[in-house]
Amino acid sequence: MKRRRKVAPKHKLRPDDIRKMSREERGRILREYRLELITLRHKAKVGTLTNSGRLRELKRNIARILTIDREESRGETSGD
Repeated sequence: MKRRRKVAPKHKLRPDDIRKMSREERGRILREYRLELITLRHKAKVGTLTNSGRLRELKRNIARILTIDREESRGETSGD
């Protein structure tokens, strides 16, 4: 049976959702987001980009993932 590969979410990631993910899953999603960001930057330069808001969304999602990774590596917790 063929396994379906999970695709990175196309929406805003919430910090609680990111914290629920395993470190490996966050790394995989981070790589996918970075690849998509490179592709979209190229499209923007060429002039074929249709959704410029996706660039901003990707950059913010990448920052959220990196921030939570850094918090966990330092042993910090959220202020909730």
